[in-house]
Amino acid sequence: MIKFTTTILKYDRQGEKTGWTYITIPASWAEKLMPGNKKSFRVKGKLDNYAISGIALIPIGGGDFIMALNANLRKAIGKKKGALLKVELSVDEIPYQLNTVFMECLGDEPPAMLYFKSLPMAHQHYFSRWIDSAKTTPTRVKRIAMAVSALARKMGFPEMLRAQKSEKDLLG
Repeated sequence: MIKFTTTILKYDRQGEKTGWTYITIPASWAEKLMPGNKKSFRVKGKLDNYAISGIALIPIGGGDFIMALNANLRKAIGKKKGALLKVELSVDEIPYQLNTVFMECLGDEPPAMLYFKSLPMAHQHYFSRWIDSAKTTPTRVKRIAMAVSALARKMGFPEMLRAQKSEKDLLG
């Protein structure tokens, strides 16, 4: 386990990470968690007094990692960019489970499933977490349909979201 205090940061312009709020986990601390590892891995622990699990650390080069702090997580800890955050982390050995209904629907669309399985695991998780984050069943169903349709057209998660935004912009 590692313990440290850090400042919450936010990317201005950084490709697909533009606008992300995050904390940095320096190489020396990441090395204590998972020696020799250069790939994304999941952690559990606490951010201040808020318990977390299954949160990905994402490599950014030079052995350093980041942990994205999405809106729900920032709300739970009550902090935003510039705030100090007490962090306690250890490796989370429990593998992430993809949304089962989503996977069943993908099973009914072999081309979509084939493309989905060709994506890196982290990209597969984007789809599943987005579906899981829906607050209502109708929204979850709509997101599953959107994801299956996008995957059948060989669209990744960011392309699907951009296409959805363009469609909304056109409809006014």
